[in-house]
Amino acid sequence: MGCCESLFSRKPRLDKDHSYNSHQRHSSSANVAGGGSSGFTEFTLAELKAATNNFSSDNIVSESGEKAPNIVYEGRLQNRRWIAVKKFTKMAWPDPKQFAEEAKEVGKLRHKRLANLIGYCCDGHERLLVAEFMPNETLAKHLFHWENQTPEWAMRLRVALYMAEALDYCSNEGRPLYHDLNAYRVLFDENGDPRLSCFGLMKNSRDGKSYSTNLAYTPPEYLRNGRVTPESVAFSFGTVLLDLLSGKHIPPSHALDMIRGKNILLLTDSHLEGNFSTEEATVVFGLASQCLQYEPRERPKTKDLVSTLSPLQNKPDVPSHMMLGISKQEETPPTPQRPLSPMDDACSRMDLTAIHQILVMTHYKDDVGTNELSFQEWTQQMRDMLDARKRGDLAFRDKDFKTAIDCYSQFIDVGTMISPTVHARRSLCYLMCDQPDAALRDAMQAQCVYPDWSTAFYMQAVALAKLDMHKDAADMLNEATLLEEKKQRGGKGP
Repeated sequence: MGCCESLFSRKPRLDKDHSYNSHQRHSSSANVAGGGSSGFTEFTLAELKAATNNFSSDNIVSESGEKAPNIVYEGRLQNRRWIAVKKFTKMAWPDPKQFAEEAKEVGKLRHKRLANLIGYCCDGHERLLVAEFMPNETLAKHLFHWENQTPEWAMRLRVALYMAEALDYCSNEGRPLYHDLNAYRVLFDENGDPRLSCFGLMKNSRDGKSYSTNLAYTPPEYLRNGRVTPESVAFSFGTVLLDLLSGKHIPPSHALDMIRGKNILLLTDSHLEGNFSTEEATVVFGLASQCLQYEPRERPKTKDLVSTLSPLQNKPDVPSHMMLGISKQEETPPTPQRPLSPMDDACSRMDLTAIHQILVMTHYKDDVGTNELSFQEWTQQMRDMLDARKRGDLAFRDKDFKTAIDCYSQFIDVGTMISPTVHARRSLCYLMCDQPDAALRDAMQAQCVYPDWSTAFYMQAVALAKLDMHKDAADMLNEATLLEEKKQRGGKGP
């Protein structure tokens, strides 16, 4: 049923002796390491063994346990953050470079509707992915194996919308393919909010199947040619809609027959006890029917899924954990007793104006040592590039942020010089222009250039907060503070 990669959660069983030193990790060249926060990290096998108690069977959270072809474990970092580790079978991805490149591409995605990928490991024949851990079970568990209460109607509509938003984001970011989308791929975070597992954005193996479900639930075109397309994802989304509506895993062909026969009330989950809107159910059944069309071109796009489901949300102010009937898990970081630095204080308050003043005053002193240029590189192109940076600096000082973005982009696109400060400045410009996704990418790139630069972490914290990823933002802010303190105590830069 595609459940081998679900992240069924249990009460944590690791103790502090089974954690590892997160500061010994190696930063990925394609993205960032974030001290256990939202950055992207290349882990060593030893580190992941320590985090998972040597891949203990007690730490398995995959639905099929040790029988699954790719097992998922829960683990814990030294900073007490929980992670999910997917361990692929031997030789699933023979080429480590290909696996790493694919993982890094998925790792670039950051969204509050995703259980985001935060790292990977290639060591010998071992291939592992590391993601944010979701502590409140899967949609399959809540729909098919619930204990205290079944999800109420408004929560089911919220799940459908959030999944559509996740898929639409991935599609807009150039990753429209999602492999084996089903109820086991939908996970619930500490707030009870549904998120889509990032593991489905990569196949189980380089040449392997993209669907592990029963053939009755597989898109018809996949049975013909073995290829996943964006339209295949829409079909699978339709099967999840049926799960949400019926509370059962009904073969699409059977469900379509009932929909055509106007037997919608018979299809709707009896455990809802009539507590739902027939009009809303009719709309969702209609959307499911469109998704399950035999001809791929007749299925809706992800943006159509979002536009259809958005107006149906009828309890926007009720927290998800209340609708699921679970207690909210609070993991608020301790309030630091130390006085805040100006940058720490500005980022904590989300004061973009104060951050701007600090970056203007700091100028380029943190760029020392990040570039070694030969005499031959001082060409006319080099002078033009430095002129673009100078024009960007003037626009940045004068708070003409759109012009600054254009000028800094000219400087960055040439690629001869790499400046973390330019990325940090452009990151703030994007924040000022209400583009937090772009701001986050720039802040992450600044960390690539200068892995221990606290400013890069501070800018990521602000961007994450703007994206409503507040837990990740708090983790990142704490990491930035620690790096800044380390430097003040005598730690060296690049």
